[in-house]
Amino acid sequence: MRSIWNGAISFGLVSIPIKLMNATESHAVSFRQIHTEDGGRIRYRKVCELEDREVSQSEIGKAYEDADGSMIPITDEDLSHLPIPTARTIEIVAFVPQERIDPLQMGSAYYLAASGAPAAKPYTLLREALKRSNRVAVAKFALRGRERLGMLRVVGDAIAMHGLLWPDEVRAPEDVAPDSGVTVRDQELDLADALMDTLGEIDLDDLHDEYREALEEVVAAKAAGEAPPQAPEEAAPGKVLDLMAALESSVRAARESRGGGAGPAEEAEVRTLRQRKQPARRAPKETGGKKSTSTAAKKTEAKKSTSSAARKPTAKSAQPAKKTADRGTAKKAAGKSTAGKSTAGKATARKAASRGRSA
Repeated sequence: MRSIWNGAISFGLVSIPIKLMNATESHAVSFRQIHTEDGGRIRYRKVCELEDREVSQSEIGKAYEDADGSMIPITDEDLSHLPIPTARTIEIVAFVPQERIDPLQMGSAYYLAASGAPAAKPYTLLREALKRSNRVAVAKFALRGRERLGMLRVVGDAIAMHGLLWPDEVRAPEDVAPDSGVTVRDQELDLADALMDTLGEIDLDDLHDEYREALEEVVAAKAAGEAPPQAPEEAAPGKVLDLMAALESSVRAARESRGGGAGPAEEAEVRTLRQRKQPARRAPKETGGKKSTSTAAKKTEAKKSTSSAARKPTAKSAQPAKKTADRGTAKKAAGKSTAGKSTAGKATARKAASRGRSA
């Protein structure tokens, strides 16, 4: 790695010569501007306005534009004599817990390398002191024409420094949060916890830039004269009207994508929104149960009495019908006997008359 700044760490009366190197690098795919008609490169030339000609990099310097538009030249020598102790020194001003540093303040990251053998001992001393205290060092340093704030921490066996914004450079989150009247129910928080448990943790080394990979495939296809790959059509997302339903669907999708989930995610309980809205029913009191039982018994007895009452008038109405039938039978029998007697009398009279005639 190439150093971009040479100086020293001021640790009280201890001075540690160091070299500053970028700790990060960009792998983004860069593009050039071209003329769309013929593919020619579009370049920006640095032209002096007074002479109307292009100038080289060696002819270019720095200047401060005053309020009236006039330019005040500033040379590197002027910057090297700034009346501040951090011109070539990373001055440690305090040691604080890392939680005290707002992540919003963190900027570029650098590695601090010991410059030469004499710097090895104090460098190792500072590194081990930071490890044992579980704290970070807050420092001030000057880089690229201005004083900056930094945070020193241990990364492996090296000391890294994060450039920090000054506190007044971080904007307050005014009018960013939603209305304070919005409330979240415990059931929604339970589902959010279940979703977090289902997604679980991940090794950051497994993450990669899929956009850059897809862009490289497009460039390779175009270079080979082939059609670039087409992305599959994504289904239009449905309109989510219920936060609970969205959380439940998210939990199910996360479990399916991770093969059912693991650990606490399997124990998470998902309940529907309607069941939560129904009020809990109270158990019936004992007196109420007795009343309902006696009422049912009374109703049963009333039914029995009604059915028996319906049977009794039927029996009574049957008795007169029987007597009427008996009387009709007796009359028929009497008529038959009378008719029999008269027939027998007529037959006897006929026999007597015939006997008299014969005599």
